[in-house]
Amino acid sequence: MGMNFFADLGEGALQCSQSLDGERFRLSLERIETMCEEECAAPASVPFFRYAAGWVLMLLDHRRMLEDGSFNEMEISGLEEKNRALYEDIFPENYGHSWANPGFAIEQLGSEMGPVISAFMMELRSMISLVYEGDAERFLIRMELLLEIYFAFVTVYSEYKAEAEDREESSGNDQMIGGNRARNRARADAMPPAEHIREKIRQFLEDYARDETLVRVQRNLVGGSVPERIIGEWYLPGDMRCLYRYGAYVSENEKGVFTYLENLDDETIARMADTWTEGFRIGFEVTGKDLSIRKRAGLLYHIGFERVVKRAVENLKKIGLEAVIPGMQGNLFTQHLGRGGGGYSTTPANRQYGYDHREDLALFFNDVLRSRRSHALQQAYKELEKEIVLYAGPLVMETFGEKPFSPVMHEGYARFSKAQQKKIARCRQEADLLYDRAVIGRERSFTIIAFPIPEITKGYADGDLKASFDEIFHAVIEINTLDYMTYRDVQAHIIDVLDTAQSIHVLGAGENRTDLRVRLQMPEDPQKQTIFENCVADVNIPVGEVFTTPALEGTEGLLHVTRVYLNGLLFEDLAIRFEKGRIADYSCGGFPTPEEGRKYIEENILFHHETLPMGECAIGTNTTASVLAEKLGFLERLPILIAEKTGPHFAVGDTCYSHEEENRVYNPDGKEIFAKENEYSLMRETDPERAYFGCHTDITIPYEEVGLLAAVRADGRQIPLIRDGKFVLEGTDILNLPFAEKVPSL
Repeated sequence: MGMNFFADLGEGALQCSQSLDGERFRLSLERIETMCEEECAAPASVPFFRYAAGWVLMLLDHRRMLEDGSFNEMEISGLEEKNRALYEDIFPENYGHSWANPGFAIEQLGSEMGPVISAFMMELRSMISLVYEGDAERFLIRMELLLEIYFAFVTVYSEYKAEAEDREESSGNDQMIGGNRARNRARADAMPPAEHIREKIRQFLEDYARDETLVRVQRNLVGGSVPERIIGEWYLPGDMRCLYRYGAYVSENEKGVFTYLENLDDETIARMADTWTEGFRIGFEVTGKDLSIRKRAGLLYHIGFERVVKRAVENLKKIGLEAVIPGMQGNLFTQHLGRGGGGYSTTPANRQYGYDHREDLALFFNDVLRSRRSHALQQAYKELEKEIVLYAGPLVMETFGEKPFSPVMHEGYARFSKAQQKKIARCRQEADLLYDRAVIGRERSFTIIAFPIPEITKGYADGDLKASFDEIFHAVIEINTLDYMTYRDVQAHIIDVLDTAQSIHVLGAGENRTDLRVRLQMPEDPQKQTIFENCVADVNIPVGEVFTTPALEGTEGLLHVTRVYLNGLLFEDLAIRFEKGRIADYSCGGFPTPEEGRKYIEENILFHHETLPMGECAIGTNTTASVLAEKLGFLERLPILIAEKTGPHFAVGDTCYSHEEENRVYNPDGKEIFAKENEYSLMRETDPERAYFGCHTDITIPYEEVGLLAAVRADGRQIPLIRDGKFVLEGTDILNLPFAEKVPSL
């Protein structure tokens, strides 16, 4: 079974440092096959090892299917069944009894061993991508790790049984009490110490850090992944078979959007793809960067959008760029590794599963592993430096519309300690710096666009959404392709006033308690410099915001939103208090205790930093997006990318100009952007590890929750820009037209 897989690394695989040994595979496979029948380990652990062995054999069957051509002959229903089998154990209805569920593993193996085995099961689940990518060596080393852990259990259990037999003989058959006590200790005594298994996995992560990192960097920035072949060779119009070539979970969302796009006319597909790729090209143009010296660009997209991506690949070729499409990410090697990652996305089979395992690395993370990961990343960038320097940046396609997700937080699962939190945050910062040096951040660009998936019509409090997916999709296309010139001119009026201000004052309306004063940086030469950037549709699609890096001293007050989604997670009654431009206090509702709400913010907004500065102050002007989304009922499902354009927003973390402070950026009126850095980013040369935080989270106040947004001059005079959710500054009346429904869009 699967011998061809291990006889040849395959056409698209990256050669690792260790040559493949077919004999290693044969011996490993034979032992794993016997594992399915044996009872040589502690009884409590036998079900896990049997399941893990069966898991490996099932994956090898998938590889056989890909190699012998049966994949191409199988009906779609058969491919769907095979795909579901890969994810069935973590479906919500099955998750309660899955070894991938830390809670279940703890119930079966105890509070020490349970989290370790569940984290290991997560790593075994990452082998799906290795099968579909053809990564034989990387698959084999995980087989060998499974056997190593199994033999550790077998050895301890054998010793335990021998000792138990000796005790029984010495105590006599009539001393039942002592025998019962010994049997009661069987669960603990018959398994190796959890730290022993943790050390084996930690050693695995150290030993293979170099090879795993090299593969990751090459496929992310140079190319050579299976998705590139899917788009280039295996995608055929109307044939859904290509969706199953990734090995990722294929839900109704992926099938639905694929079918929907296949039925759209060529002009609409071109409009979508051209907006995406043209935004990328314009991003280089407006910042004065030379695109001609770059040869590759990354494409990150959601499965189901292959028709649009195919067109995007063709567009990139026309401007001299080869598309790099990273494969599936997600294992212990890639957790918390900073920027430079990513790949295609798909609907999670169970979002709680991903949330439960988000900090599994805490079980194994120490200074040695930290050093090994950092060194491996440095070596990978050095080894591939001649190729990486040709990378122009990523074109990202986000999707939105999933049912709201509020994770359940559990005690006893893997979590970083306070000491680890500081170190892992520093690791991400170091990784980001290495990435920016490798790809020369000041010379690259990016673009982001977002589209809905079919789930957007489902899961509302009062049932399904009355608007159709087709109506919503075309509304989003409308939002993504709004007139560039109209917004440019209106936003110029807003910036003219803001350039005369010393600060901005924002007050909430209704239940919104915001009372925030944001200090602005003052330009040295107001005739030639401007505080705010006039953001139109290039790197950040759609159009509709003006933004700046605020001064930290003088930025004080409360930022509050009643309900917001950040990175796909729901925050209710989110309140963040700023002192001297830094987060001083925070809270959110939706949890049994205030402390749980604070932990939620610490993990998902602060990302384990003790505090973060306000890195951005912006005013969204895309009232069309707000009105269309509210009219069709999907306002709460908007992604940050669009939501940030539907009201004033404030980002915590790095500035918008992170790692690109030296680039000279100009507004359409010729004025140079002045406010690009703050007290932290100013340290990028003297203390780079303190200059950046590796995160940037936008928090938007919807128009209806804005009572007042005013520019405040040095003499205290206030010039209102927004009052009671409407734009009131002269020259911005056109932004209110969508509210009055006088026109469908600007």
